[in-house]
Amino acid sequence: MAEPRNGDQAHVQPRPPVFDAAFQQRFAELIAWRRDVRRFKPDPVDSALIEHLLDLAQLAPSVGNSQPWRWVSVDSAAMRARIRGNFIRCNEMAASAYRGERAVQYAQLKLEGIDVAPRQFALFCDRATPQGLGVGRQTMPEALDYSVVAMIETFWLAARALGLGVGWVSILDPQAATADLDVPEDWKFIAYLCVGWPVEEHVDPELVRFNWQDRTSAGRGVLYR
Repeated sequence: MAEPRNGDQAHVQPRPPVFDAAFQQRFAELIAWRRDVRRFKPDPVDSALIEHLLDLAQLAPSVGNSQPWRWVSVDSAAMRARIRGNFIRCNEMAASAYRGERAVQYAQLKLEGIDVAPRQFALFCDRATPQGLGVGRQTMPEALDYSVVAMIETFWLAARALGLGVGWVSILDPQAATADLDVPEDWKFIAYLCVGWPVEEHVDPELVRFNWQDRTSAGRGVLYR
């Protein structure tokens, strides 16, 4: 086999890995055991571990290779208290939508870990990013938002593989959170993540264990046209 010329060095690709049956089985287990964690230990998470996860997250797919995700590490007690207050207000409003036994069930659900999780991040989409030069989002600009969500799933699985838990707090007023965190006006709030070591491990989602909602085949159907 001929040696590549100097100008061809950048085009030499590494040999692709072989994802054998054992790896495929472990990957299926990783997906099954990824949980939305709400109960965290207060133990700190090594900053190097977080940096490693952030590096892996950069490999996530994004429209036009735009990488529009923007991280805000929420570290101060004062800011966490504001986010926690945001959650309490929104959760009270959400609870008012239920009646009877469902209202009792809802009040018993653990829906966030803001008070304990050692690392917390707000995720935004930079809708004004020039990166990618607009490829793939001229007709669907919301593909930028979807790219951030795809990155979050990548981060989530990578964290789970290292034993870390991730919890997505969606019961928040995004406008209030954006104002509190004082970010550029072109950034859209996408998610608030709690990250830390889980108190317990379960293969079944908490909402299943507490009889709120079972998994179903609702999303398994395929329409053929």
